[in-house]
Amino acid sequence: MRVALETKAILNPGEAIRLYDLSGRRFYRLIQSQKKLPFVALYNKRKLIIRSEFDKYLELYPEEKERLRNVKRNSIKEKGS
Repeated sequence: MRVALETKAILNPGEAIRLYDLSGRRFYRLIQSQKKLPFVALYNKRKLIIRSEFDKYLELYPEEKERLRNVKRNSIKEKGS
């Protein structure tokens, strides 16, 4: 039985990308580039995303949220509407 992404407190980067509709390339670049992000937890060599901290980060830096958005996918959705 799989847990719905909307209810998970800890996400792997792929799940965060899907849940928040982010650009994978931009998001991976963000979590690889900086050593101390408040929402990244290390488990051995894996990076996990703490959802509540990531929500706070996006609220604090709305320009970062816009930069991380998956623009290509969103523009395709708008054209189809």
